[in-house]
Amino acid sequence: MDTKDHDNKQRNEVALFRYGVIADLLHVPRGKRGLGELIAKKAERDHQIPGSRRCRVAPETIRDWLKAYRRGGFDALVPKPRRDQGQARVIPQPVADLLCTIKEDKPALSVRMVIQEACASGEVPAELELAPATVHRLLSRAGLMERRPDEPTSNDRRRFSFAKAGELWMSDVMHGPTVVVDGKRKRKTYLISLIDDATRVIPYAAFALGENVGCFLPVFEQAVRRRGIPLRLYVDNGAAYRSQHLSLVCAKLGVTLIHARPYKPQGKGKQERWHREVRRQCLGTLGEQDTASLDALNRRLWAWIEGEYHQAPHKGLDGETPMDRWAQVSDEVRLPGPDVDLGALFLFEEKRKVHKDRTVSLRGVVYEVDAALVGETVTLRFDPARLGKPVEVWSKGRKVAIARQVDVYANCFVKRDNETRIALRVEGDAAEAPPEGLRLRDFDGGNEGDR
Repeated sequence: MDTKDHDNKQRNEVALFRYGVIADLLHVPRGKRGLGELIAKKAERDHQIPGSRRCRVAPETIRDWLKAYRRGGFDALVPKPRRDQGQARVIPQPVADLLCTIKEDKPALSVRMVIQEACASGEVPAELELAPATVHRLLSRAGLMERRPDEPTSNDRRRFSFAKAGELWMSDVMHGPTVVVDGKRKRKTYLISLIDDATRVIPYAAFALGENVGCFLPVFEQAVRRRGIPLRLYVDNGAAYRSQHLSLVCAKLGVTLIHARPYKPQGKGKQERWHREVRRQCLGTLGEQDTASLDALNRRLWAWIEGEYHQAPHKGLDGETPMDRWAQVSDEVRLPGPDVDLGALFLFEEKRKVHKDRTVSLRGVVYEVDAALVGETVTLRFDPARLGKPVEVWSKGRKVAIARQVDVYANCFVKRDNETRIALRVEGDAAEAPPEGLRLRDFDGGNEGDR
């Protein structure tokens, strides 16, 4: 089946679905009371819509289908083919970055003038048609369109820049390339980064396999260790930034956590500019060896940041480099004091009850704790990026032990006192034989001389 036949089949399936929704409404006389109630009930049901993940149809849409059928029959329900069939429907990312850069550098340009300048640069493929409406939506989402004259003056948007390093850090997440994990399968990565507002220095950035708070906090910790403690942290409303644990860490460090207003990207212009630089200058030069692992990708990222980005003149800094500006205005950066244990501060906490076999389970890993804690509810403090490593055990507000991952084989040879009893569970013929050289009574407080 060629492409044209396939598209016709899909449009017919959609038309049949639409007809199925309105079929029993066609017999209701026009103007009869109760039609609106019938349509509302249909809108409340779940439907299996061809070619769509949605499952609901709005009442207004059902009315439109009903009117269309009465006006033009079944053919009126068939979706019309796109006028741009066969043409690119999405602006490629390099072209989108170019359009945003032109508009940011010359905000007075209209959308059509931005398109003209982009085409004149020679970086736009000749076969790509840039529709003004599409480019306008792109620039609007990036927060680069000028305020309309009729917009309320209460939406006060002004360019801002702090004077001192560390006064404001911004953080955001960018979708990255796929990398090979465990030497076989590929997984998508996310670039988590922080940028200093006054100097455009990147305190720290790293690609991770997720965008949750467990991935963000190690990045934040490294940034604090390298560039000090910021006064403010400006983030969006993602789940990672709404975490109670992040709020707690910021409170203990004396950092004011600021969340951007929903659907207001204008305050994140510096972060968006940084992301465009990463895509155009770093990701565009990656080789196969750079995506062979997550570590290789992060090594390539930092080689570019320290060797090129931090050393290149920046338009937002009047031609100075980020490191030059940092050297001038970093005299008031707050450094962690000797009494601040950053490693412990960024640890996660979860409560667990100690089982009778003196173990606790934490995110799929079983740890062994002191026998005196059996039956107690303890708090485990751990690094989510290093599961399997020893974790801290806290009880009644103080650290009481270090829990380590259970070694079931080593436990076979641990001497037990006469009060210890270990029950061997036997299920039919599947009983496990004791280790070679040991007798069953060895597990039941047997004579020490027999061991």
